[in-house]
Amino acid sequence: MAHYSSVFSQLLRLVPRHVFETLAGEHHAGAALRCMSRWKQFVALLAAQLTGRQSLRDIESMLRTQDKQLYHLGSGPVARSSLARVNAEQPYTLFEALFHRLAAATQRASPGHHLRFKNPLFSFDGSLIELSLALFPWAHFANRKAALKLHVGLDHGGCLPVFATLTRRMPRRPSSCAARRCRRAASRCSTRAA
Repeated sequence: MAHYSSVFSQLLRLVPRHVFETLAGEHHAGAALRCMSRWKQFVALLAAQLTGRQSLRDIESMLRTQDKQLYHLGSGPVARSSLARVNAEQPYTLFEALFHRLAAATQRASPGHHLRFKNPLFSFDGSLIELSLALFPWAHFANRKAALKLHVGLDHGGCLPVFATLTRRMPRRPSSCAARRCRRAASRCSTRAA
């Protein structure tokens, strides 16, 4: 029987399973999980993000249709109640630590630009993410609107983000806090290069 590797399984290969399990052990809260693992949670959330799922019921039905393919990824179908409970009770710091670990690995492997500058070159971008005011009343932005502002600093030495910050209200001028973070990141990169 021929074996076909899906694009999703190729994406998951970028996340070393032993690294993920080590981080999951470090960032675990409460009693041991019975019906669900953090890997199943990660696979479910990644699949939901990539396919644009909107609700837990939508995620659950999508994962049930892909049951045989998920088995080969070390995962399986997930009940929406289990996913909701794990999302609520387990800390997000696992995914934050995983991001930093993967960002460091890609930073080492990324090609640099061939331009010569005295100081490192950084770009700074701010994007507005619109939200529903009924679902996110804490993110009140304007009259009958909710939004978050995403600030991203991009290092052109490797074309990778140096930082990303979310703010609740859109500032009237560029965020001085985000600008300070960009300057700090630039100074750290220049000291590493020296």
